[in-house]
Amino acid sequence: MSRPNLLLIVLDTMRRDRLSLYGQPRPTSPLLDDFAQTAAVYERAVSAAQWTVPSHASMFTGVYPSAHGLTEAHRAISPRIPTVAEHLRDAGYHTVGFCNNPLVGVLNHGLTRGFETFYNYAGGAINRPFERSWGALGDAALRRWRTAAKALGNQFAQREWLFRLSLNPRLTPIWTRVINYKGSSPDSIADLTRYLQHHRSTSQQPSFAFLNLMGTHLPYRPPADAIRQVAGTLSKAEYRYMAEFNADAARWASPVEQPLTDWQHHALEAFYDAEIYAQDRALGQLFAWLRQSGALKDTLVMIVSDHGESHGDHGYFGHSFVVNQELVHVPLVVSSPDGLHHGQRLTDNISTRRIYHTLLAAAGLRPDDPLALWHPSSEGDTAYSEAFPPQTFLGVMRYRNPALIEALQLTQVRRAVYQADHKLTVVGGEVDALYDLTTDPHELHDVSGRHPSATGHLRTVLDGFVHEAAQQRDALSALAQDAALTPQMLEHLRALGYIE
Repeated sequence: MSRPNLLLIVLDTMRRDRLSLYGQPRPTSPLLDDFAQTAAVYERAVSAAQWTVPSHASMFTGVYPSAHGLTEAHRAISPRIPTVAEHLRDAGYHTVGFCNNPLVGVLNHGLTRGFETFYNYAGGAINRPFERSWGALGDAALRRWRTAAKALGNQFAQREWLFRLSLNPRLTPIWTRVINYKGSSPDSIADLTRYLQHHRSTSQQPSFAFLNLMGTHLPYRPPADAIRQVAGTLSKAEYRYMAEFNADAARWASPVEQPLTDWQHHALEAFYDAEIYAQDRALGQLFAWLRQSGALKDTLVMIVSDHGESHGDHGYFGHSFVVNQELVHVPLVVSSPDGLHHGQRLTDNISTRRIYHTLLAAAGLRPDDPLALWHPSSEGDTAYSEAFPPQTFLGVMRYRNPALIEALQLTQVRRAVYQADHKLTVVGGEVDALYDLTTDPHELHDVSGRHPSATGHLRTVLDGFVHEAAQQRDALSALAQDAALTPQMLEHLRALGYIE
């Protein structure tokens, strides 16, 4: 096969610092650690956004949220802006998705465009490969039910009152189970493995497969043996606390109203780490098949997180409003057929938006793309992250604790720029803090006052990024609306690879 198969695995809501691959003392990810020994491990991968929808949009389109504009769940990418799956499908790849996150697989935002087949493991009506037929009438009824369930799911993204109602602590434990909110990592991994095995044995067509796993997203309900394995024995009080936390969905993405005690924090991290371990155990079956089948010899495998999770860090839960390290410093592991950088740990700052460019370069569509991970990047050692506040959660905050919205500037866009060891954060265009991540990886000490030149330089770099992203957005918007394109817009679109 002249062109490699492509496999993109997104570990949804995975904190980098909780993986044993990146130094976590608990053995949370032993099978990923083993797989990474013969792959390239990126130490400073930066998510383009702090939550699922804009982060996936950047990985699928190659541009930052300011440019693609998909910063709310109810919005959509223009059909004139092709996704990586559309590019690959049009180039002769078989494209298939296995998705456990309803925000990716159910909503009508355009992220599933280009996938010839897309399997959803979360939502009101899941669909899996190799399903039995229920006859003509039964299959037709099932299709109607799935269409209706998807339409209902989109209503929750569009109507704030429905979304807010779903967060009621009495309802959350019910709907998270009824609609299988987190999907099933074991089922989707087993189905993906079987699907790829069947495709390899029956077709010479290269494949692009996307897998999204939701094991480390709230609510945390890991198997008991996983908890024992990574955390030992927990108290009854810790189990009761986690049951209460799991039921309070409004708290999942809100600022901290009352700091956690040490034992509460221990319980939260124990359950989260156990979810990592359980998901890693399921992933091990896929890793074993990739090795044993010989698929690694002709498959580019990219494993990344779309974002992390706050567990009270910096005064926040969830992943809605900020660009702190626990949210946007993400894991990235790449195994390529040519063995490039295998066994190495790479320390440049890189954006997850470059996954788009890397996949297209690997497929031979843009082999010289400077944003492919194996080329010297036109961005150098610089990466950016953007946090546009989701309006649905702002609506929740207006009912839960409206005073915090103004006090914490939750309506403001937050951005971060990484360059070498420094990270500058801004809130609404004003400098928030400068961190030296080598000496302060947890962002506890603002050093902007001690380093005014570095602060000023990075502020200039970030201002330039915002200006460039706005020009890209205008060019993409004009392309989407079939409007007249200025020479400058044409230049931007060519640079982005959207036109010849």
